[in-house]
Amino acid sequence: MEWLRDLLFNESVAQTVIIYSFVIAIGVALGKVKIYNISLGITLVLFAGIAIGHFGFRINHQVLDFAKDFGLILFVFAVGLQLGPGFFSSFRKGGLTLNLLATAVVLLGVATVIILHFVTGASMPVMVGIMSGAVTNTPGLGAAQQAVKEVAPGGATDISLGYAVAYPFGVLGIIITMLLIRRFTGTNLSEEMKQFDRMKNPEENLPEKVSITITNAAITGKKIVELRHLMHNETVISRVLHDGEITAAHSDTVLNEGDIALFVSHKGDIRTLVADFGKRSDIDLSEQPGKLMSKQVLVTRPAVSGKTLESLQLRTRFGVNITRIYRSGIELVATPHLRLQIGDKVTIVGDESSIDSVARLLGDSLRRLNEPNLFPIFIGIMLGALLGSIPIVIGGMPTPVKLGLAGGPLIIAILLSKFGYKLSLTSYTTPSANLMLREIGIVLFLASVGIKAGEKFIPTLASGDGFIWMAYGAIITLIPIMIVGLITKIVLKRNYFEVCGLLAGSMTDPPALAFANSIAQSEAPAVAYATVYPLVMFLRIVAAQLLVMLFA
Repeated sequence: MEWLRDLLFNESVAQTVIIYSFVIAIGVALGKVKIYNISLGITLVLFAGIAIGHFGFRINHQVLDFAKDFGLILFVFAVGLQLGPGFFSSFRKGGLTLNLLATAVVLLGVATVIILHFVTGASMPVMVGIMSGAVTNTPGLGAAQQAVKEVAPGGATDISLGYAVAYPFGVLGIIITMLLIRRFTGTNLSEEMKQFDRMKNPEENLPEKVSITITNAAITGKKIVELRHLMHNETVISRVLHDGEITAAHSDTVLNEGDIALFVSHKGDIRTLVADFGKRSDIDLSEQPGKLMSKQVLVTRPAVSGKTLESLQLRTRFGVNITRIYRSGIELVATPHLRLQIGDKVTIVGDESSIDSVARLLGDSLRRLNEPNLFPIFIGIMLGALLGSIPIVIGGMPTPVKLGLAGGPLIIAILLSKFGYKLSLTSYTTPSANLMLREIGIVLFLASVGIKAGEKFIPTLASGDGFIWMAYGAIITLIPIMIVGLITKIVLKRNYFEVCGLLAGSMTDPPALAFANSIAQSEAPAVAYATVYPLVMFLRIVAAQLLVMLFA
């Protein structure tokens, strides 16, 4: 059995693969176990790593650091790709409020650290290390270590130990806070999900079709192009029944009294349309037989990605109407200025040959959609690493501030998924591929952190100060996010999943985001996370350095 001992305890590629695989498999399996109907999910990979590290299994530190950082990059980049298309509209709706709340979390955490420093007499380098672990912010730890070398060189070791002891509960504490807020507020997850969907896509903005009999004498004999002022929110007229024949509508189609027209518009505008044009018809044109048909076509050609429906001139060129677009689980009215994206499902009305021509133009190839777009992904990761490494010099600070290997890729991924078409970069990934990237990234990150922390975790606890430091970390973790979380949910009445994303982002905690995503089964937490993450990362780094400079 000597070969097995050598394999497990001597550094090698095989040993690294075996240890990582074991830690991740055990952590994922334990994460599925429910206690009181609650499971912690892949977060337990961290604690499996701590256990393995404690029992003497070692991995080369350079390999650990690479796996940790690359796993984090994969996770945040996949999150950014998922969020990009809807991020900017969501940011405009509530971005300022969320960033103010996240800033409050940071400031409350700093105030808690200062109070503990004066009340307990603990050195500030130790407290900053504990704070960095309690808020799971590794870049803040690095910045604080550089500051410590400038003002208190002897505190470099203690700051790392404080971080290692506080980190595990930092991850767990945020999840516990999410569960406590849910319990205190009596939150029903399914109702919150419905509320989020209504908030993101109000019912009155959902597409709805209605057949209207033209009875208004003021519009009789006029072309559709002349009636645009009566069509709210770029309403689409899809088909017209005239003298017993159904035809596709276009700009020059004339509406006559007694004609029946099929309108597609926002639900909130239907009543006004009926009043302006005539009366509801008992005949549903969408169900009537004829040469016209309706078909959904996939957008898979990079050449049309980012182009507006107006610029493609599909109605003029092919005699078809685009009535609705299905994107990321949301149905949109096909307005002329709407830009197509890879993966959109476009509802087309027209004759069979015309629809086939449009399908060829748009792509409509499921096989092409399933092919991974690796080139833009790795170009994006490279640019993200470059952006995260740019030093931002602030006067009086001993070291420059950086967005880091999490903030840079996250920002680039959001920009790439939203504006990549301008550079002919198609970053579309299928939901299953995106989820796979995220899950692989986060388990690599958690396993690496756990294995590295496991070396000193138990000895530090056994030293006497370890449990006290852990208690300090728990206070720094829980108090700010509990206060802000309850205020956000109860006073401001924000959606619970939005609160979870806010808390995870304000603590720059990818594992907590992964947990929130798992219970939400949607992008709701990730939107809030990405909204506050860049500012919070900046504040965490600056706060750690300022505390050392002012109090060490």
